[in-house]
Amino acid sequence: MSGTFAAPGEAVPRPTKLAVLPVIRAALLEDLGPGDITSDYTVPAATRAEGWFIAKAAGVLAGLWVSEIVFAELSPEIKFVALAAEGSDVRPGDRLAQVSGPAVAILGGERVALNFLQRISGIATMARAASAAVAGTGLRVLDTRKTTPGLRILEKYAVRAGGASNHRAGLFDMVLIKDNHIRLAGGIGPAVAAVRRGATPMVRIEVEAADLVEVEEALAARADIIMLDNMDQATMERAVKLIGGRALVEASGGITLADLPRVAGLGVDFVSLGALTHSFKALDISLELDLPESPRGGRD
Repeated sequence: MSGTFAAPGEAVPRPTKLAVLPVIRAALLEDLGPGDITSDYTVPAATRAEGWFIAKAAGVLAGLWVSEIVFAELSPEIKFVALAAEGSDVRPGDRLAQVSGPAVAILGGERVALNFLQRISGIATMARAASAAVAGTGLRVLDTRKTTPGLRILEKYAVRAGGASNHRAGLFDMVLIKDNHIRLAGGIGPAVAAVRRGATPMVRIEVEAADLVEVEEALAARADIIMLDNMDQATMERAVKLIGGRALVEASGGITLADLPRVAGLGVDFVSLGALTHSFKALDISLELDLPESPRGGRD
């Protein structure tokens, strides 16, 4: 999860296991604590179970591999088999994956596995809808840094899995001069000049502009990207004409999925949606367990 404006592709690179293990282990520790007292009391330790992750709503599936890591952390005996492709459209009733092994271990990871899977899939579903709304226009939908603390690497992966793109990964990989920076630096010109003195020539500079005056200041400072922040349609249209291809243009602030086709018609290059990672609806998925079938066809 690095680089600026990472483009969607046919194969979406996953974060490494090393990168996500701390998050997964923290979630397991939060939920399990010293142990699952309900399962320990009610389920014999030797009991084995099998079950299926089942979609309860239509959406985009993403994050099965995270659920697999969750169970692997709890027991090497748990077998996890994906039954649906990452990034695929799923419908209610679809079986998404099969899990089998020690029942107590599966129950110990059930909620954590579902929490990750439902949220990652929910973001991917919203990202897919946003991308579809601007299909064929050339406009690219971006996420923002408005992510759940500690989960950014997974949430930005989910955005890519749904077909949208990532903005910057964090404060470290791109310069974005916002209103507070402008105030503290004494203006757009001084802020951009200070960056050019200190940063390497390869760093792209984006400037937030709240009105046409600030757009002109950003152009004079030779900003690489100009963010049109919370502008109405008429002002945004005038800003795009004023910029005239001298910088890339990003629209941001208060834009909804319903607004995307209209924004695409204004000629901006990017639109950033914080809603992708702060206002998504988790995809409804359940894990249904049962005792495994015996070789004779009955229950063990």
